[in-house]
Formats: sequence, structure tokens, C-alpha cells
Amino acid sequence: MDLNKVFANNKNWIKERLATDPNFFESLGKGQKPELLFIGCSDSRVAAEELMGLGPGEVFVHRNIANMVISIDLNVMSVVNYAVNQLQVKDVIVCGHYACGGVKAAMQSADLGILNPWLRNIRDVYRIHRSELNAISDEEKRYDRLVELNVQEQCVNLIKTAAVQKANRDRGLKVHGWVFDVKTGKLIDLKIDFDKYLSKIMEIYHLE
Repeated sequence: MDLNKVFANNKNWIKERLATDPNFFESLGKGQKPELLFIGCSDSRVAAEELMGLGPGEVFVHRNIANMVISIDLNVMSVVNYAVNQLQVKDVIVCGHYACGGVKAAMQSADLGILNPWLRNIRDVYRIHRSELNAISDEEKRYDRLVELNVQEQCVNLIKTAAVQKANRDRGLKVHGWVFDVKTGKLIDLKIDFDKYLSKIMEIYHLE
């Protein structure tokens, strides 16, 4: 890719924005008040704002390999706490995608170096749901289901946090699990039952 083209594209983007709203950048400079926190995969095919039809200032975004929410990852935990406590987002979304390279890599018997401890968390999702997954004979469908179950478990990890529990109690914040189908462009709502998962974990993970 010619990086000069990137800067040329930026100039065109500025012109297009100002043509539709002369005060666009002045408004952006005044601060942000997004209502959504989107935790997605770093995959280059998953452009968070674009696939939701949203623009700058409308969604707070965190991305990593396979859209993981790991309690000892200070990066994602800092994002969650800032978005929930400071920005006061109303909804938190974990969005995975079919054909996820991270999920597929986690199922390979290979030493992937520094990726090993990260992908181990996905392998743990497989271990928890191995009976269901092993019953799926078609490998591609099994991977797709693992993508969905990984999203589900990352939503549960969010629900375990004090920030999410407090925001749910005080102002009704909810966690949602979605999957992006890269082959069709569709967003699929997994319809995570927030209240059900919250009630199931409260005996052990009640923090607020």
C-alpha cells in the first residue's frame, strides 16, 4: 500500500465531512459521549463503526485477537472501566466474527510462541463446551459454534466485573454478544440473557 495515498484519502475524507457538516470537527473537539462500548477482534475485515453504520464519536472501541475479555489484561480492563465509569456507556458489546483466525489458531496443535498464553483462553472455552463442540462433525460449523461460544464466555467475563455489576444495578447497563458474518456482512445478535448469567454467577462473583 502506498502510504501517500492514505494521506490523500484523509484530505478527501475531511472535505467530504465538511461538505455535509461544516462544524463536524469543531463538534468532535468538544469531547465524546458514546453510548456503546464495542469489544471486537483486531481482524482487518471487522471495521467496528462501519459495520454498525456509526461514525466518529458514537462508539468507544477496543480490539484484540479474538475479542477476548481477560481479567488480568490491563488493557481491556482499563477500557472497560473507563467506558463504564467515566463515559457512562449504556451498552457493552462483545462482537466476534466467523472465520476468526485467532479461534482457528487456538485449535491447532502448534507452538505459537507468545500467542500461546493468549490462545489458551480460547482453548478453555472449548474445554468448557467440549461435549457440545465434539458432537459437531462438520469442522467449519464447529469453528463457527466456537466463535459464538467464545463471545458468550467473554460476555460472562464482563458480567463478573465490579464496574459492569455496579452500572447494571445503578443505571441498567447491559452486555450483548454479537457475531459478524464476514461472508454476508450481517450482524447476528446471540441474544445473551444478561440477567440469567448475572444471577448464575452472583454467588461467587458478586462484587457490587
